[in-house]
Amino acid sequence: MPFTGILIQNRIITWKIEESRAIFNLGYYGKPVGISKPKGEFESPLVLDLIEGCYLLNLKLLDVRRSNGKKIYLKEMKSICRAEYIDFDMKYTVFKKLRDLGYIVTPGIKFGCDFAVYEHGPGLDHAPYLVQVVKPTENLTATGIVLAGRLATTVRKQFILAISSITTNAVEFIGFDWWRA
Repeated sequence: MPFTGILIQNRIITWKIEESRAIFNLGYYGKPVGISKPKGEFESPLVLDLIEGCYLLNLKLLDVRRSNGKKIYLKEMKSICRAEYIDFDMKYTVFKKLRDLGYIVTPGIKFGCDFAVYEHGPGLDHAPYLVQVVKPTENLTATGIVLAGRLATTVRKQFILAISSITTNAVEFIGFDWWRA
């Protein structure tokens, strides 16, 4: 039986503490309310980002409902996500690829990118990668790449471009390493 989450604005909340812990422990999904660095045992509801909720719904691990109890199916969930995220389908493809490869993926907004990616999980290691999703046809400037690379280097992370194709669901990753001369 899947866990239950309630859609509230642009987040999904799991109110039952046991379910919150279980979802979190599946692979560091969501954030427990009021706990900055959870370790697995906590006594608070869990807040999931929409993209995480969509992924868990797709895996049939999460049952998402509106506050009135009405069930939200995957097609509607993706529609909700498209209204919240610019280029949702590309970002979801990258998120899914990284998660399917076993990485822990969190929002990268505080680093000015799409995702911060962990090998083991928040609190266990620092995210070694910052990922920016780009279209195959997107024009990138040298200045934009240097700015992203400098930020990543400052916070000791590798900057990675994820080039996502909606038509094929393929993702190519290009990593940048910065060296001092």
